[in-house]
Amino acid sequence: MVKTELHEYAQRRSTTGVYADNLEVDVLIVGAGFGGVYCLYEMRKLGLKAVIYEAGNDTGGTWRWNCYPGAGVDSEVPEYQYSIPETWKDWTWSTNYPTYKELRAYFDHVDKVLEIKKDCAFDSVVTGAQFDVNEGRWHVKTADGRTARAKYFIVAAGFAAKRYIPEWSGVSSFKGIVHHSSFWPDEHIDVRGKRCAVIGTGASGVQVTQAWGPEAGSLKVFQRTPNLAVPMRKRTLTVEEQEKSKKFYPELFDLREKCFGGFIYTFCERGTFDDTEEEQQVFLEKLWQDGGFRYWLGNYKDYLFDPKANRVVYDFWAKKIRDRIGDPRLRDLLAPLEPPHPWGVKRPCLEYDYFEQFNKPNIDIVDIKNNPIVGFVENGIKLQDGTVHEFDVICIATGFDITTGGMTSMGLRSIHDKDLKEEWKNGAYTYLGTTVSGYPNMFHLYGPQGPTLLSNGPTSVEIQGRWIRDTIKQIERQGVKYIDPTPEAAKQWKKRVNELSDCSLFPTTKSTYMGGSMPGKVFEQVNYAGGEYAYSQEIRASLPDFKGFNVVKKQELPMRN
Repeated sequence: MVKTELHEYAQRRSTTGVYADNLEVDVLIVGAGFGGVYCLYEMRKLGLKAVIYEAGNDTGGTWRWNCYPGAGVDSEVPEYQYSIPETWKDWTWSTNYPTYKELRAYFDHVDKVLEIKKDCAFDSVVTGAQFDVNEGRWHVKTADGRTARAKYFIVAAGFAAKRYIPEWSGVSSFKGIVHHSSFWPDEHIDVRGKRCAVIGTGASGVQVTQAWGPEAGSLKVFQRTPNLAVPMRKRTLTVEEQEKSKKFYPELFDLREKCFGGFIYTFCERGTFDDTEEEQQVFLEKLWQDGGFRYWLGNYKDYLFDPKANRVVYDFWAKKIRDRIGDPRLRDLLAPLEPPHPWGVKRPCLEYDYFEQFNKPNIDIVDIKNNPIVGFVENGIKLQDGTVHEFDVICIATGFDITTGGMTSMGLRSIHDKDLKEEWKNGAYTYLGTTVSGYPNMFHLYGPQGPTLLSNGPTSVEIQGRWIRDTIKQIERQGVKYIDPTPEAAKQWKKRVNELSDCSLFPTTKSTYMGGSMPGKVFEQVNYAGGEYAYSQEIRASLPDFKGFNVVKKQELPMRN
């Protein structure tokens, strides 16, 4: 059986310490990825007792789960790491785009210098949590029956904690090997001479295709929408060049918080048509050669707002990609002359030889836009028209219940005894992209209505993590029992999120930014689209007076004679 739920991995490692029944802490954090580890670091600085419940078997978050063939990060280092000096002064990378293996080693290094794991309970899947207003504490339950109580509850599950697998029939009847990309086993799966399939063309699908292409006996990629990917420009990094540049790291980490996407570059100050056609080509070529997300978040300032400007960006992309694909049919499927959607309204993937894979005679695209997969059979995949494609190994790269899924699948209940999953059925409401009305003293980061998918993860979690730290610091300093964002403040924040999105081309396309592609999910913007610096300024305006929150003070203790 292909695993689809986190609770299938839950187990109890111990009955003492962080694994104890009825655990009492100041702060309970869910998730040991970038966000959770950073919050633990900040909570310790406040002198609070904090523990992380992590569903996986080690620190690293997505980099413990995502160990599929070719898995790696799409943000460059040193931007993609903590700004905490202890974590980088004795650490160097082998490449500017690390694989999951090196990122796991990085988290082991972070543990070595910050002693993170001693406060982590692994294989711990949260299945229920509710705040008791009388006690002023959260009651949190795990899949294996434990309960913890904490004054503060921080959800650092990230945007991709809930896997999505379409309701295909017969998956369990398939006789070969099948896994979801984010539940891939650590053991190597040999695909030499095997008939392989990749379902999906998101980041995971692109990376698996690049990894399997040179090895598989044959490979078919099931594509609904082409991936408008851009060159990664991956290169080797030397220890010497990194050591020389470390004196600039503090300034670089400061700069990334001033740039729109949390990288060390941002949009061009010119509009597309401020340049002549020749100047446009020179500018776009420079972005293309420099690689990475520069073509996305370092491009002309108007291309995500003006359809004509966007078409210039798309046409340049299409020509570059079409020149790399030999077969006319595959060329039109992978890089059509007419854009499937405006360029950049979906987070582009980074690739190094994805498109070249399809020049090989044993690799092909199966177009499922109008002939979808209806189910699995013993020997392969069945399409709507009855066609059966036979396989030995299948990678399901269909992504996640994006952004909101991690929180709505956690069994969170409000002080009004309502389930968050039901409350958000018709749309998500947060305040500042960090809190939810009806859930006092609960904070989240790298989730709904923050910069999240429009940003570099470590940048966002440090901006939000410091805000959470300073909010808790003020709660403690001011003798507050709990804070709870008002419904009105949440409505205003959603209005703000929509205002920033509605003036752009984002709402033209069903994408991860607009709620994801799961059937029945609300079409809505779930990311703050104003950039990291503007976001940091907006959330900071709520402190130290708790603007937008109901504040409940601790009761005065009776006088004693």
